[in-house]
Amino acid sequence: MSEAPAGTGPGGAAPDVVKTQELFVSAAPHLAAGRSTRWIMFQVVAALMPLLIASTVFYGFRAILLTVFTVAGCLVAEAIANAIRGRSQASLGDGSAVVTGMILAFSLPPALNFYMAVIGGAVAISLAKAIFGGLGHNLFNPAMVGRAFLMVCFPAAMGVWSEPAIVFEGMALAAVDGVTMATPLQAAVDRMPGLAAMFVGQVGGSLGETSALAALLGGLYLVLRGVADWRPVVGTLAGAMIVAFIAHWAAPQTYEGPGFHLFAGAMMFGAFFIATDYVGAPITPAGRWIFGFGVGGLVMVIRLFGAYPEGFMFAILIMNAMTPLIERVTVPTPFGGHVVTN
Repeated sequence: MSEAPAGTGPGGAAPDVVKTQELFVSAAPHLAAGRSTRWIMFQVVAALMPLLIASTVFYGFRAILLTVFTVAGCLVAEAIANAIRGRSQASLGDGSAVVTGMILAFSLPPALNFYMAVIGGAVAISLAKAIFGGLGHNLFNPAMVGRAFLMVCFPAAMGVWSEPAIVFEGMALAAVDGVTMATPLQAAVDRMPGLAAMFVGQVGGSLGETSALAALLGGLYLVLRGVADWRPVVGTLAGAMIVAFIAHWAAPQTYEGPGFHLFAGAMMFGAFFIATDYVGAPITPAGRWIFGFGVGGLVMVIRLFGAYPEGFMFAILIMNAMTPLIERVTVPTPFGGHVVTN
């Protein structure tokens, strides 16, 4: 009795084809179902509302107009980029350009000319986002690229700060004339404003820097909703406070304490709304800790020893450039797998 040839079933029939499935094991984080880009972006817009309200209270209707012009510049640049690349205009409705415009607007002086705001928004989208292939492909934070461009092209206008139009005197509101003034980071040590004034917003600065309280409320909303990761936030604030504490301990007559730097400048706004950028920050948990500490430490080094009083923009752009390297050295080992480093 002869045996059936190899590769045949009983009676010489062809065997059933055995289908195999490949199991791909990858490291976290994984995209949560049900959260579209549009949903995430408009959660950020909602979180930015306290800052928009606070800036309107302190600087008047001009704060809204500045935001509108900056967002308009972003949307126009997005539409032009889509047309050039032959893409649909669907990205205009996902909210990403709106978020970029609002974050850029909140990093600008209240008295900035509107045409400069439009230019900043257009540069943020065209040079920092569209040129890399669109949302998710950019290396640097678009809003900070737009702000850097404005600082290079219009340094005088970017250095003019207005005193809040309304200040709180006890429990009453008092209107004051809008004048050019120094921000807390530019003021002399003997003329530093109190922590309460900086926390509420009775100091000059960019629209989003004025009120640390408004930034904190909006930022906590993002964290509690699971839109923003808490690691880069805590890392940024911790890194900055450690450097500030060391500097104050070494020279208390020269450098302010950690509390001052926590509420001054763009610390709160930057930690919650810029350091948590999905694209510019690493995707690994350990990498986000490193990114946050790096941002906070660099902000303080620039504040204390650099030529600029505020260093958040520079710190973010530097750490954005470091993100690929940080991700490379912090890739976790997948369960049941191994890390491949080519």
